[in-house]
Amino acid sequence: MGQVTSSVSVVTTLTDGVPHGTTVSAFMSLSMDPPMLTFALDRGSNLLARLGVGSVVGVNVLAAHHDQIALRFAGKGDDKFADVPWRVENGAPALHDRHAWVALRISRLVEAGDHVLLIGDVTGADATPSAPLTYWKRTFGTHQTF
Repeated sequence: MGQVTSSVSVVTTLTDGVPHGTTVSAFMSLSMDPPMLTFALDRGSNLLARLGVGSVVGVNVLAAHHDQIALRFAGKGDDKFADVPWRVENGAPALHDRHAWVALRISRLVEAGDHVLLIGDVTGADATPSAPLTYWKRTFGTHQTF
């Protein structure tokens, strides 16, 4: 799958007021009516252990200059949010200066091999004119027009 370019996002949630998040590249639009999105988490994901039907999550689509944030949230540990500006929007941690933002309420979890697909109903969204961070052949980059 390294030949397929994907966007890079950080999925976030709050547990007892504490922010949690992880980097994902398996994220996509699922339905326009009603608006729904899906993303995949590894079965061993610390974030997955905190989520269930009804959970509120934020999908922070990263801007092109956020490669270090993508790497930070891809790792393990409890201090991922240290020195990363964020605020709560629609009930979930929203990173400042992101490319786009989508708030979701999880409606279904679907087991799929070594991952779980989380399906969420869109409860809020916004976007900026910044360029997105992309991932291709295990390398970060961005989109350029012809």
